[in-house]
Amino acid sequence: MNQDKLYILWTNADPVTAKLMVMMYAKNSLKNGWWKEVTVIVWGATVKLLAEDEEIRAEFEECRKMGVEFEGCIACAQELDLVEETEALGITLRKWGPPLTEIIKNGEHLITI
Repeated sequence: MNQDKLYILWTNADPVTAKLMVMMYAKNSLKNGWWKEVTVIVWGATVKLLAEDEEIRAEFEECRKMGVEFEGCIACAQELDLVEETEALGITLRKWGPPLTEIIKNGEHLITI
């Protein structure tokens, strides 16, 4: 287990929560050295929020510039018909069920929002 890696499972599509928790904590984690690596997992309705909300996309781009990694749930993007839009943002899509299960079973650092 990498003690300096944090996963943020982002499922809450509230824009205020996205901006003032997910993006803020992810950015500040790297900026302040709280974590060396941060990966945000875009899952569920957050796929749609990211594709449609310009302010959240701007926050996302700022996070990426700082080194935050973003990956997404392929099944969610397919169900919402947003695969192309999500991939155009540079988000790697994959089946996240098995990796998430391993993260949990391995006791890795995970925040669920």
